[in-house]
Amino acid sequence: MEQTLRRILDDARAGHRLGTEDARTLFSTRDREVWEIAATADEVRETRAGNNVTWVRNQNINVTNLCVNACGFCGYSKKPGDPGIYFHDREEIQKKARMAKERQVTEICTVSGLHPDFTAQSYINVYRWIHEAAPGVHLHASNPMEVAYAAKRSAMTSGEVLTAMKEAGLHSMCGTAAEILVDEVREKICREKIPTKEWIRIIREAHAMGIKTTATIMYGHCETDTDIVAHLAILRKIQDETQGFTEFVPLSFIHMNTPIFRAGNARAGATGRQDLLMVAVARLFLDNFRNIQVSWVKEGIKMAQLGLIAGANDLGGTMFEESISKGAGATNTDYLDPAEMQRVAEDIGRPLRRRTTLYELV
Repeated sequence: MEQTLRRILDDARAGHRLGTEDARTLFSTRDREVWEIAATADEVRETRAGNNVTWVRNQNINVTNLCVNACGFCGYSKKPGDPGIYFHDREEIQKKARMAKERQVTEICTVSGLHPDFTAQSYINVYRWIHEAAPGVHLHASNPMEVAYAAKRSAMTSGEVLTAMKEAGLHSMCGTAAEILVDEVREKICREKIPTKEWIRIIREAHAMGIKTTATIMYGHCETDTDIVAHLAILRKIQDETQGFTEFVPLSFIHMNTPIFRAGNARAGATGRQDLLMVAVARLFLDNFRNIQVSWVKEGIKMAQLGLIAGANDLGGTMFEESISKGAGATNTDYLDPAEMQRVAEDIGRPLRRRTTLYELV
């Protein structure tokens, strides 16, 4: 193995913090040395997170696909007059929440389009309706973009919106709308979304209020390895300061129905090598994260299983309902049976354990 790569992997095994140049070297690796990186990441995963493969029984509720933004990577959102628009009212939302309760889910997750008529009160109402219909279920909802949008629409500060959401029953927040935390890339793929600095500020604000969040990245479109490493460095710095991230979730770009791909401005998603390295390098670089999740929704169950032997320790959730990846062109995104999770975990010799949103074992 090339000497620099050997030194980086030895440093990671010894618990030394990797630098950004180290991470770029790992991401640029090809050929059989990719497996060496994956194997090292799996060793570090065992030390940091143990051998359990964890999962959560959850259900998504996407309230509406109407959205004021027009992100280039999105095949889900609709504009007024488009076919296929939906906007669920209280009755429909509570019907879905009651169904989730009957399915014994421990988490309901809701992120939707930015409806042109939404205010902070709209989000508060949805959260209260869900709690009425599914008392005791953890509400994992919203993201920094939704918080910023609600604040702007209601002449409130983001802190006031977060406080109101928390009082309405928000338990933890999604770390989505991050995409790539490099403004030059955001300008190409999601120019209407909040800039990097505001995403960071709202995440820090949430953590300071005791609202835990996930951390995500969306890769495989028009970003570079340097952009990915810059993104990971931001997450690591925030985690050093707040310890507010529960997990890191790499989200592989689904390209088929997206405007940026159809316009020739994005790659056709990540390759298998890139998917594997995303998990492995994240495990080695994000030394202050315990949990790294693989997305069976984005990658399929076979690639997700490989991620579990390349540094990941979590399979995500059952979902029961998924619209966003499906809108972009992904298939088989609605439900993953725990029996299939069991088969996948047993096949790599690891125990499957059910968890809560905050990673307490059930």
